[in-house]
Amino acid sequence: MSANPSTFSQRQLKGGENLKKILARLFIQQNIILPEIDTKLITITEVRISPDFKHAKIFFMPLAGKEIDKYSKKLNEYALEIKKIASKEWTAKFMPNLKFVKDESFEYAEKIENLLLKDKN
Repeated sequence: MSANPSTFSQRQLKGGENLKKILARLFIQQNIILPEIDTKLITITEVRISPDFKHAKIFFMPLAGKEIDKYSKKLNEYALEIKKIASKEWTAKFMPNLKFVKDESFEYAEKIENLLLKDKN
């Protein structure tokens, strides 16, 4: 999947937004309970779905970016269980396989901001 959002179809974008809302609601309401992590502390920032709707890359960030490796490991370990719970609200024909990925866009934005501030001084 490309990082350029303009290369995604309307169907992919709509499906991604729908899945993002479903997962966010399930995590906030703690309908998904995972060992060692509090799902209320997870922010789903973006969901990218493959053109065939078989795979979804879920970009997430735990509160304050703490223990991200632990969160990533647990989310991917329990991805099948999360998929089963989320599929109850999913309306498309197939529920994609879920892969949770750390959202690095905040770090990248901070890096750019620091570079810009450095150039000003």
